Amino acid sequence: MNYFESVKKIQFEGTRSKNPLSFKYYNPQEKINGKTMEELLRFSVAYWHTFTADGTDPFGAGTAIRPWDHLTGMDLAKARVEAAFELFEKLDVPFFCFHDVDIAPEGRTLKESNENQDVIVAMIKEYMNTSKTKLLWNTANMFTNPRYVHGAATSCNADVFAYSAAKVKKGLEVAKELGAENYVFWGGREGYETLLNTDMALEQDNLARFFQMAIDYAKEISLNVPFLIEPKPKEPTKHQYDFDVATGLAFLQKYDLTNYFKFNIEANHATLAGHTFEHELRTARINGMLGSVDANQGDPLLGWDTDEFPTDLYSTTLAMYEILKNGGLGKGGLNFDAKVRRGSFEPEDLFHAHIAGMDSFAIGLKVANKLIEDKVLDGFIEDRYSSYTKGIGLDIVEGRTNFHQLEAYALQLKEIKNQSGRTERLKALVNQYLLETLSNVTV
Repeated sequence: MNYFESVKKIQFEGTRSKNPLSFKYYNPQEKINGKTMEELLRFSVAYWHTFTADGTDPFGAGTAIRPWDHLTGMDLAKARVEAAFELFEKLDVPFFCFHDVDIAPEGRTLKESNENQDVIVAMIKEYMNTSKTKLLWNTANMFTNPRYVHGAATSCNADVFAYSAAKVKKGLEVAKELGAENYVFWGGREGYETLLNTDMALEQDNLARFFQMAIDYAKEISLNVPFLIEPKPKEPTKHQYDFDVATGLAFLQKYDLTNYFKFNIEANHATLAGHTFEHELRTARINGMLGSVDANQGDPLLGWDTDEFPTDLYSTTLAMYEILKNGGLGKGGLNFDAKVRRGSFEPEDLFHAHIAGMDSFAIGLKVANKLIEDKVLDGFIEDRYSSYTKGIGLDIVEGRTNFHQLEAYALQLKEIKNQSGRTERLKALVNQYLLETLSNVTV
């Protein structure tokens, strides 16, 4: 069955094309520094937003019209697999991601849930045998069901901890079965509402114990993939333990877990943490912890996780700048953890949304690459910090001085001269490169 009959395979047609179901900037085979756009961007479709979300929000029922709406239970799960691989093929994406409950319904017991998942995993594997689309990562949903009301690995209830461990054990086995590139931990309810009833030390210790058990089991089944933590500061809990990259990194360092984990960074979560997307990417990058990206954007006027498809070219440019500076994403990718707006309820809108996101990151890739090639920012930064390449500055960097020597040096200074940071000039230069790149795109 074809679920998207009105949509043919999406092709690159260039900026002169009037066909809305075509790529204007994303040309998967175009090479940049010896690698294709497809290899550099590693796009992924999020199963949950694309195939299970129905447009429900806190104030209204779902609006999405989907060709599989009339089905339920396992029949619905199977139809979604069929629809998923049709969309993957028509978008020509290399990867997809899912939570366990996205692909198969929960049963009355854990055993029944696992059996449901086994049926769908077998079906997905069969489709993957003839598809280019592979699994970027999978994860366990440990936040939706009421059993996680107090958290999962940080729950005050040991039975919930045990149940969650069983879920992740199954998830690691599925990752092995489907050849996942990574495995993600998103601590949806790993946090607290109030400290009045919270043993924070025990909860964080238990979370570390949980992660160590996951590492041990992955080794046991020879699953050699990066583990990724996805930071988020709030929502659904008031305060989550993986608030941002810096907080997550401190946790990993405390419990000696940095050799096994990196970060899956989401743009909208950076917004909620009071950071820019590029700040979170750079914090991870300079610490060797940038693993993968959830590509979306938030709305600064709204105080929750809106998960919009990324269309802000300034943001995609600065994101790709960090990713290219990182040497790429390795086994990670750009996963569209994004959903169509509630008013965009027709099946075809799923394609329009992904096309917009893929084109936006393709533009960002081109601009960022040119900025790096021309050393636009690097050259300025090198000059700005040049005082640390000679004299007293070099002594500081190389550890050859102390407070006594620095005091003696400072006492001899007649005046201190700073130079301008040129913030506005640099922003104008980024704009210039963005506009020049757009005007020079092959049509």
